[in-house]
Amino acid sequence: MSTQKKKNAFYAQSGGVTAVINASACGVIETARKNKHKIGKVYAGRNGIIGALTEDLIDTGKESARAISSLRHTPSGAFGSCRFKLKSLEDNKREYERLIDVFEAHNIGYFFYNGGGDSADTCLKVSRLSRNMGYPIQAIHIPKTVDNDLPVTDNCPGFGSVAKYIAISTLEASYDVASMCATSTKIFVLEVMGRHTGWIAAAGAMAADKDNGIPVVVLFPEIKFRQKKFLQTVKDRVKKYGYCSVIVSEGAQWPDGRFLAEQGARDAFGHAQLGGAAPVVANMIHESLGYKFHWAVADYLQRAARHIASATDVNQAYAMGKAAVEFAVAGKNSIMPTIKRTSNKPYKWTIGSTKLSRVANVEKMMPASFISKDGFGITQRCRTYMEPLMRGEDYPPYHRNGLPKYIRFKNVAVLKKLEGFKG
Repeated sequence: MSTQKKKNAFYAQSGGVTAVINASACGVIETARKNKHKIGKVYAGRNGIIGALTEDLIDTGKESARAISSLRHTPSGAFGSCRFKLKSLEDNKREYERLIDVFEAHNIGYFFYNGGGDSADTCLKVSRLSRNMGYPIQAIHIPKTVDNDLPVTDNCPGFGSVAKYIAISTLEASYDVASMCATSTKIFVLEVMGRHTGWIAAAGAMAADKDNGIPVVVLFPEIKFRQKKFLQTVKDRVKKYGYCSVIVSEGAQWPDGRFLAEQGARDAFGHAQLGGAAPVVANMIHESLGYKFHWAVADYLQRAARHIASATDVNQAYAMGKAAVEFAVAGKNSIMPTIKRTSNKPYKWTIGSTKLSRVANVEKMMPASFISKDGFGITQRCRTYMEPLMRGEDYPPYHRNGLPKYIRFKNVAVLKKLEGFKG
């Protein structure tokens, strides 16, 4: 087959990045290079889908095999990400026409979009281009989200590493507080990500296993915040242990639906801009119970911590990128590769797939059976689910100065062929 007949591929990263999203990129690029008979060049969008709209494409072919391999152990988004959601075809036909123009100009027939629920929606819309606008393109969504809230798939690449980081941070901080509680700090509050779901917050409770009898109270978005009950629980834990650690999800809500952390601002997707639940909770405890406290916000640290990534997570992230290309080469369209758990002990999983229409804009909440009856902890069923996702270490190589060896790409731009786009 001649080069002219082969279609090129477009890969882009979307939304908040993770410690392992680049492992998925590695899976995409390495697998595409092994399928040269079907796929020509692999272009990456600079700053996600915006790179397609502005024709700001990166030629990954300019990077060596060694550099591409290094993506597997490098955190964040190597090509830049974005928070940008395509409107419907009816509302903004210009954007879709622009995408068609860019794809056609660069002979792009494969579209791989690596992101969460909003990104799945964008990918679904792009997949419909061939039907609505007469340009054939195969669109495959590659799952990624630290929130673990995509449906159908057992879990989401990015979550296992965040869970591991939060569990370890909770464990270590709790040991610190325990050593000081007799004369100083009795309360440590850690705020974690999770707008509507408590998967990450639940990871904090993983620190309180049978080997570590530490008091951990978790505030989930799924459970309405009851101040009186919460304060009594904290008081009881301090009375028993001398201290208490509190893990609060940024999405924790009052009974009337207001976020504890809501500040009134909105992000690019229209979601409430959150941040500040930890000081709200810490000050509440201090004012009501008088305990000395410290609080912290995990923020970017939790999703960038590649140095302590879960080996399971890294392997699954790479596998999703690899499967996306294999599905595309096999002629699949408008789907997302999924992780299918086949066994807990021993932990085993396989790769499946699902239609994008089942994923786009759908959130997977924590099951009620995963949350303890008092609403402040997790059940054994939750532990059984989460433990293998956090299992194993996949340390990056290190420099002699003690810092990890992370790759920074040249990100060579592809020559533009069209006029600029004003969107």
